[in-house]
Amino acid sequence: MERRITLPITKETADRLNAGDYVYLTGTIYSARDAAHKRMTETLAAGGNLPFPIENQTVYYLGPTPAKEGQVIGSAGPTTSSRMDRYTPALLDLGMTGMIGKGRRSSDVIAAMKKNHAVYFAAVGGAGALLSKCITKAEVIAYEDLGAEAIYRLEVKDFPVIVVIDDKGTNLYEKEAAAEQGE
Repeated sequence: MERRITLPITKETADRLNAGDYVYLTGTIYSARDAAHKRMTETLAAGGNLPFPIENQTVYYLGPTPAKEGQVIGSAGPTTSSRMDRYTPALLDLGMTGMIGKGRRSSDVIAAMKKNHAVYFAAVGGAGALLSKCITKAEVIAYEDLGAEAIYRLEVKDFPVIVVIDDKGTNLYEKEAAAEQGE
């Protein structure tokens, strides 16, 4: 099914999404990769606050290339999501409802997604130049010293993703693998 969603993603919105749905996101998302996730976790452990309100937010596992003249952002393709798996359950428990990346997720992340009604979207790897055209504004909001791994606030319009794991734990990767094996 094809859906258009205006962000943020609420738990009710997540409930209506199913693995395999094609979704076009419009609104605000935040970028964060491993170094930013590590720093956010350290900040929380020290009693500090996250650099953006995490509740009902979507985090894109992205480290963009520098923007060329006239561009909002450089290439904006997803990074491998499993690199964030050790940090993700805690962020889901704080209310994060969406993640965008590529590749599989751990059983701990999937359990936390089910518990917290969150969804995991895949963006097409290798299509970063095309995906960047859906980003209408990009602003570094935290950890500028991390360069491409800084946290960006991104405004997106019709950003194309696929629901890979829904809030019920249905996993498109596993369904497709089972179908290929004739199960």
